[in-house]
Amino acid sequence: MEYRQLGQSGLKVPVLSFGTATFGGGDAFFQAWGSSDVAQASRLIDICMEAGVNLFDTADIYSRGMSEEILGKAIAGRRDDVLISTKATFRMADGPNALGSSRYHLLRACEASLRRLNTDHIDIYTMHGFDALSPVEETLKTLETLVQSGKVRYIACSNFSGWHLMKSLAVSQTYGWSRYVAHQAYYSLIGRDYEWELMPLAVDQGIGTIVWSPLGWGRLTGRIRRNQPLPANSRLHVTGDQGPQVSDEFLYTVVDALDDIAKETGKSVPQIALNWLLQRSTVASVIIGARDEEQLKQNLGAAGWNLTTAQIAKLDKASNTTPIYPYWHQRQSIERIPLPIPYEESH
Repeated sequence: MEYRQLGQSGLKVPVLSFGTATFGGGDAFFQAWGSSDVAQASRLIDICMEAGVNLFDTADIYSRGMSEEILGKAIAGRRDDVLISTKATFRMADGPNALGSSRYHLLRACEASLRRLNTDHIDIYTMHGFDALSPVEETLKTLETLVQSGKVRYIACSNFSGWHLMKSLAVSQTYGWSRYVAHQAYYSLIGRDYEWELMPLAVDQGIGTIVWSPLGWGRLTGRIRRNQPLPANSRLHVTGDQGPQVSDEFLYTVVDALDDIAKETGKSVPQIALNWLLQRSTVASVIIGARDEEQLKQNLGAAGWNLTTAQIAKLDKASNTTPIYPYWHQRQSIERIPLPIPYEESH
């Protein structure tokens, strides 16, 4: 397994990480993702670690804490061998202060996550979304307190806009506080908005990208094609309306290109879609998920090889869309951003 440096931090992370939203299945939404219990989760983690994947991503809101609890039990006895990433910000209980990135909420949320995970520290603590009501200074000072206490090793953000992230980095620099080393962002062949502003910002500021939903909210599994109905057991029947929307024709065009390359390479559609992401600038790790062992093993097969330049160009063309202003104008004069250098090649 290839490891890459996470942003400007000294932390090395595997290019594939495992998302545990499938653990628990606490409600209809998360049941559609998966409902692995402790025994099943332990087996999936065994497979990951055998393949060199040691970064496991969760969040307090995943099945109302059940994902964290199951992950904590599944890694019992091997905490020192794994990296844990969890998230806070969204609502976990009733009450006006039970959400957001305020000092009040973050301190309580962090302590609750530590208890559920049965650990004394979180390796990567991520703000799940931007809280426009809490001052950025309050959020970052609270995160600095958690870092200084040893309860958090590194901090990250997720789903921020460019100005959210840049303002946060400026505040950290002003006060000498810990800065976000990573941005967990949605990025896929059918969702390339990340490239418009967040990717150039990440290059400029040395932010590592951890990609969530790399298969386009479940649309790039190879099970959705032209003139083919959505499979009855697809989670899109439950979750489709809540994720990023794409037109059918655009999706089919991308899948057609993936199918062509699958025939050339002998790789599966999801393996190709994941590998394309591993060759994009700023990407440090791509979060994969799985409901069962076979799906996990298939997704792990996305690493250890590379698409050719011609294959990448074909996927780029099929998935290209015209960005909104001013990005379409900027694209006319900005050269292609260089690819990241893997850790092994840079040392």
